[in-house]
Amino acid sequence: MGGGPTLIGSVQRAFRLLEAASAHQNGAPAKQLARETGLPLATAYHLLRTLVHDGYLRKLDDGAFVLGDRLRTLHTAGRGQALLSRVRPALTALRDELSMAAYLTFYEDGEIRVADIVDSARSPRAPLWVGFEDAGHATALGKSVLRELDGAARQEYLSRHPLNDLTPRTITTAEELLRRLDATELAPAVADLEEYSLGTVCVAVPVYSGTTLGALGVSMPRDRLSRLEEIRERLLPAAGRVTRGLSLTI
Repeated sequence: MGGGPTLIGSVQRAFRLLEAASAHQNGAPAKQLARETGLPLATAYHLLRTLVHDGYLRKLDDGAFVLGDRLRTLHTAGRGQALLSRVRPALTALRDELSMAAYLTFYEDGEIRVADIVDSARSPRAPLWVGFEDAGHATALGKSVLRELDGAARQEYLSRHPLNDLTPRTITTAEELLRRLDATELAPAVADLEEYSLGTVCVAVPVYSGTTLGALGVSMPRDRLSRLEEIRERLLPAAGRVTRGLSLTI
């Protein structure tokens, strides 16, 4: 092997520069970062240019280097993973207790997005043939979120999402959808009765991650329709555990 720097060594030096830059709230120039990390100035310059190019660092007008947007994105994603790992045991317990796949969604940036699905061979997930972002009106998880939104937020969401006809049971008018949301006998739970996928029934209840609204739900074959009340009673305490887990500070 040649005597040049190895890839591992370059990665280690890049990490040292990131750590040094993060220690300075207003950033630090290349010479200072090189001195603090013990790197030759030429090596530091080369790595700093690469880190800036890839978005891990940002160079200010005065020549100082600060952490870049890509690192902030990684931090946010990592925090989300930590939150999900904290509540996944509750989803797993719900799946095992009911023998049904469990789902967790959040309402973020005006969209209903799946955050986690816990299923198994014995408790398979529903066939996700249309993305949840385009099927909020037809899924229990989406309808749970819509039920919790205020009138203006509901209308804003519905103005951006056509109520596509996914099955013969799908509700395709906003007026009827809102009427049923407000009149559901399972409140605060909401059901999807083969509106997203024929042969599949879902039930969901609201959860919160701080101020972010979400929904916890399960799916089942339609022959278990008679268990809706029982499932609602199992979902509500599980939703409380999930909300508490999501609301703890990391």
